[in-house]
Amino acid sequence: MPNSKIGQAAFVDVETTGLNPLQDEVIEFGLAVFRFHRDTGEIFNVPYVYTGLRQPSKRIPRAATAIHGISNDMVKGMHIDEEKVRIGLNSCEFLVAHNAPFDYAFLVRLFPWTASLVWMCSMRHIDWASHGYPSRGLQFLVRTHHVANSECHRAGADCLAGVRLLGCQNPRGQFYLRELLDQLL
Repeated sequence: MPNSKIGQAAFVDVETTGLNPLQDEVIEFGLAVFRFHRDTGEIFNVPYVYTGLRQPSKRIPRAATAIHGISNDMVKGMHIDEEKVRIGLNSCEFLVAHNAPFDYAFLVRLFPWTASLVWMCSMRHIDWASHGYPSRGLQFLVRTHHVANSECHRAGADCLAGVRLLGCQNPRGQFYLRELLDQLL
């Protein structure tokens, strides 16, 4: 990037048919590319957003649909556009996911090239407990910080909510993204 004080990253999220990345499949993928100030962690722009649905090889279990609301009818004939995913992710220095090991395991199976990207976890790499939060769950943190989330447990909406959460300040007045950036050093 022309200005070394400006960075670019992406928040990513997946919705799946279940919790086992060896058996279950991604049915929705979302990403929100964001630009930030390296010194402060302040997020100032979200220039690229992509969300795609994907028909799995087996029917979506009712228990999974009960969580994210994605039905078999919604994904029929759908696929995630890998080129749009590449456009978004290849422009980024790192990826952020809330519970990154989960998203990583599923996304690498779908797009093996994502294994070589730098991953950060907003659930584990921010010390939420030291800030007084009893839960590290995304929906709890979003609600507690008064961040709007139009559709909980939907990949695109959760990515945008995650970016907004990273743009909030901790009790010390530091942006949460700054805490993640400190982990990269």
